[in-house]
Amino acid sequence: MTNFNRRGFLKLTGGAAAVAGAVVAAPHVAKAAGGKVVIVGGGVGGATTARYLKLADPAIDVTLIEPNATYHTCFMSNEVLSGERTLDQIAVTYDGLKAIGINVVKDTVSGIDAAGKKVSTAGGQTFAYDRCVVAPGISFKLDGFGGVSDAMFDKIPHAWKAGPQTALLRKQLEAMPDGGTFCLVAPPNPFRCPPGPYERASQIAMYFQHNKPKSKVVILDRKDKFSKQGLFMGAWKELYGYGTDNSIIRWVNAAEVGTIESIDPSTMTVKTDFETVKADVINYIPPQVAGEIAISAGLTNDKGWCDVDKVTFESKVHPGIHVLGDASVATSMLKSGYSANSQGKVCAVAINAALKGQEMGTPSYVNTCYSIAGKDYGFSVAAVYKYDKEKDVIAGVAGSGGLTPGDASAEMRRREVEFAYSWYDNILKDTWG
Repeated sequence: MTNFNRRGFLKLTGGAAAVAGAVVAAPHVAKAAGGKVVIVGGGVGGATTARYLKLADPAIDVTLIEPNATYHTCFMSNEVLSGERTLDQIAVTYDGLKAIGINVVKDTVSGIDAAGKKVSTAGGQTFAYDRCVVAPGISFKLDGFGGVSDAMFDKIPHAWKAGPQTALLRKQLEAMPDGGTFCLVAPPNPFRCPPGPYERASQIAMYFQHNKPKSKVVILDRKDKFSKQGLFMGAWKELYGYGTDNSIIRWVNAAEVGTIESIDPSTMTVKTDFETVKADVINYIPPQVAGEIAISAGLTNDKGWCDVDKVTFESKVHPGIHVLGDASVATSMLKSGYSANSQGKVCAVAINAALKGQEMGTPSYVNTCYSIAGKDYGFSVAAVYKYDKEKDVIAGVAGSGGLTPGDASAEMRRREVEFAYSWYDNILKDTWG
């Protein structure tokens, strides 16, 4: 795609995050029919579905159940770790959804009765539904090596669900001495936000560069390659001396790591087949599967993710339940916030059509993912997707989107950061109102 066209695409997706395909406009002119929809999870996927259902047809009774009064976005949370943002600056409330008539319930879903079409909560409430949306995000599948347990996250945070864990990791980074080591243990595929660990390493390297210049970042990876690798390594070379003896960042790929034998919170060490890394701060990001409620409701496959109809996001296990966002198997779509937003709009169209007895059109989707590797140094990947009926996949549209050029000018890198911040403000408004 030409730079002109790509910039136009980014302007469109950054400034008008409501785009999810031509099919999204359909329910606004459809005949009102009502119905009850219960949405489990108030993250990007759940909140977007709730909002677009209500905008499509105010007669639909939409209930969103979420345990937290405030949601912290995972996207832009790495800037909290570098000190570029505060935790409050990635927080959003549900007031915008309440204002358009969505019933937001602060509670934890404890069970989903697919046959009886009921959702129950830990607080003792029961909600009947005509359609249910499950947008639970991720849960962790802890590795089998020594030292790993849920309790360890109080000392060795994952910070892969934004909020208190983000604050804990930031506090540890501030407390570590100059000359210390930050060790990031990156997860195997698939996982939420594929470029996220490497943006995190970049942001923390930037923090060290200006505040603890003798400190180092070590990435122990269970992969031999990663998302936007060329762009990240280009940024690391330019900003942090990557590839030299004075590099702030050291990336150790899967072949060089071998097997991770143990992570020991008591000694703050990570032992691999080839070395033992002694660190002042360890950020362990575990392997991931669908959120716990999806597992307990029997919505997951043998790999821990949810198989869905690629047009409607209706579960292939339990009819009447739709699963979207990080938990779903959406073929080539990355597990990202923008993917969840786009899928939420498509899911809202599908549910609205089902409640009215109408057929669903062929959906299209968009995704844009920004990474900020340093001060005024950003890049992105953008794509348009469409459902391929013959192959039953969500596939990228040939010639759409693309990557920021590797030889982009300093001005273009700076503008990418501005686009990222504009995109962030717009997707918050588009999702939570």
